[in-house]
Amino acid sequence: MKLRLGMIGGGQGAFIGAVHRIAARIDGEYELVCGAFSSNAEKSQASGLLLGLPASRSYSSYQELIEKEKQLPENERVQVISIVTPNHVHFAPTKMALENGFHVVLDKPMTFSLEEAKELEKIVNASGKLFCLTHTYTGYPMVKEAKQLIKAGAIGRVRKVYVEYPQGWLSSFLEGEDNKQASWRTDPGKSGIAGAMGDIGTHAFNLAEYVTGLQVTKICADINIVVEGRKLDDDGAALLKFNNGASGVLTATQIAAGEENNVKIRVYGEKGGLEWHQSDANSLTVMYLDKPAETWRTGGGYTSSFAQHNTRTPAGHPEGYLEAFANLYRNFALTVKAGLAGKEATPEELDFPGIEEGVRGMAFIENVIASGKSDAKWTDFTI
Repeated sequence: MKLRLGMIGGGQGAFIGAVHRIAARIDGEYELVCGAFSSNAEKSQASGLLLGLPASRSYSSYQELIEKEKQLPENERVQVISIVTPNHVHFAPTKMALENGFHVVLDKPMTFSLEEAKELEKIVNASGKLFCLTHTYTGYPMVKEAKQLIKAGAIGRVRKVYVEYPQGWLSSFLEGEDNKQASWRTDPGKSGIAGAMGDIGTHAFNLAEYVTGLQVTKICADINIVVEGRKLDDDGAALLKFNNGASGVLTATQIAAGEENNVKIRVYGEKGGLEWHQSDANSLTVMYLDKPAETWRTGGGYTSSFAQHNTRTPAGHPEGYLEAFANLYRNFALTVKAGLAGKEATPEELDFPGIEEGVRGMAFIENVIASGKSDAKWTDFTI
């Protein structure tokens, strides 16, 4: 049985909408049945037509989609709604979808503000519906392996964390050249109070907390606007303190000329360390105090059930960004289906980001920007 999927946003010319649709299709767990792909009715209709949808289910607004889908028979109406709009159009459609009985997959960061995030947490908890936030990098098999190794005590108590996300695509003033992606991501009215720290810093923050199983408690940040005329940060770094006493360094920049999406994380404990780079996503370097480092690979029989559950191909076949994204969609689908069947989902199926990660991500944005503006060396991480 395929889950019936609807999409809000992600019409013609939208990068992330196509990524979500590919991710949803990879495992055959969903069928796209409706969409409100643009606030422009003609563009939404045209997008739906290209995707093979009937005109009657290509809606002109998210309100129309939710209202009309709710009126359809239960065996026809959409079950899961994927929301892939800019940040300022996250809260309202998510709220309406949940309150009308639909499960939601939402692109990150979760909302426009921390205040919205905390309100959405209440709505999710009251709705009884499932919620997934697409922090893509947690979907990689070897990121999951790193988490499980740390959880099992393989490197001892975590002492130091380095996480970084360098990009170079905003090294020039692209928002002045009618670049759609640059325009909304650098617009405080659409993106919120953060630029790079909201767009990619949240990924780095989430990756650090996911892999280590720890939570940030204090922060000391340096936030910069490098490109002249830009309204939001395009570069920054933060020192972190975690709830076990470990320290960390997080960097996120979109003005590192020549960089693509070079996400990486290193974690060091009492007995060893781990290192993972998206540029070689199938590999995890495992380091020891008293013997040479090892390279663990996706598809190896020695990996954990969590890594194996999220691996599709035999060892040596690259699994990348789209597959990692698809792992979130598949795990969410399996969890929804378990609920429909009156069963409990397995820990492996439940391993996707949700509302707690969304609230902490928005808290990171507000705390890192506030710290960057403060003269204090350290500020408490508050929610």
